[in-house]
Amino acid sequence: MVLFVLAVLCAVAGVLLHLLPQRQAPATGTAEPRLVKVTDPPSAPVRLRIPVLGVTADVLPLGVDDNGALDAPGFRNAMKVGWYALGPRPGEQGPAVLVGHRDAPANPGSVPVRNGRDNIKNAVFAKLGRLLPGDLVETELGDGRRLPFRVTRVDTYPTKKFPTDVVYGAVPNSQLRLITCGGVIDAQGHWDSNVVVSAVASGGGAS
Repeated sequence: MVLFVLAVLCAVAGVLLHLLPQRQAPATGTAEPRLVKVTDPPSAPVRLRIPVLGVTADVLPLGVDDNGALDAPGFRNAMKVGWYALGPRPGEQGPAVLVGHRDAPANPGSVPVRNGRDNIKNAVFAKLGRLLPGDLVETELGDGRRLPFRVTRVDTYPTKKFPTDVVYGAVPNSQLRLITCGGVIDAQGHWDSNVVVSAVASGGGAS
């Protein structure tokens, strides 16, 4: 479980950040995150599929950086998804957290200027907010098992009023939280909100 309180911000460089209280977001997100060494790899997620969006993405196990922020995949991996590997795994009780970019710079070594949009490309979760209740989300584990989940709700929360307890709180079953930036772009080039998709394990079980 996530043992610390998280707030969610979308920084100027487009990285989704989950920050400890009273920590500052870094100015850019060009640094590549450190991967977490996963124990029991067969039960860890390695791939995420969202058929209705045409998404099939590799999953990277991520932890927190030196600032206490949950890492997101670097821009060079903008079409991959980050899984918070220190929290629940898909299939375990609790909300497994998967994060991804909505957009990224066309040149991975640069910082996007969203107000211009000329150097921006869509990333893995560009269409996440289009999901509807009942849509299928599937995680594939290291041993080849596929765990189906069904979307239950899609919410957009202002970053300054992110409901931490609602998103990360304890639940009695296996759930997913898919998170990316959303809302509108402010004068500083920040996304002002987060899109949060909640999904619950489907009764069909693993295949």
